[in-house]
Amino acid sequence: MVSLKGEHIYLRALEPEDLDFIYEVENDTALWHHSHTQTPYSRFLIKQYLENAQQDIFEAKQLRLAICDKTAQTIGLIDLFDFDPKNKRAGIGILIKDADNRNKGIGKEALELLVNYCFEALHLHQVYANISEGNTASLKLFENNGFKKIGLKKDWSYNGHNFTNEYILQRIND
Repeated sequence: MVSLKGEHIYLRALEPEDLDFIYEVENDTALWHHSHTQTPYSRFLIKQYLENAQQDIFEAKQLRLAICDKTAQTIGLIDLFDFDPKNKRAGIGILIKDADNRNKGIGKEALELLVNYCFEALHLHQVYANISEGNTASLKLFENNGFKKIGLKKDWSYNGHNFTNEYILQRIND
């Protein structure tokens, strides 16, 4: 049986109580360049999203899970997107909200749990991530979890001042 519980954190489905946390994350303009967001989200839209978040991954083609510490406090989000059961692949994105929770192994543990879930429960053949060339912390996190850089998308994202490159990383289940 696949577990979404680690030594220090666990992953869980989103709850209506996550509204404020998600609202803060989605409307933090400092994070927008990571998710390619360009406009704020209303509480109403996030509430609607949460009401539909219980949709099966095979129907929604995506899955967002909360990353919680042992005290049940939500500290981040981890996503599966572009879920493609026919070709047995999905993209992964992760966010640890507060800087004081970063570089403590939380992201590493969450990524390990989700990758294991992808390979063991969803029977995926591969997972991938799109990471800005300048996001060295995320690049290190994914590379240390067995992801390999397989390409560089030149001038991929515009941040309002200049274009930035983005790596695509892939991990294949052997």
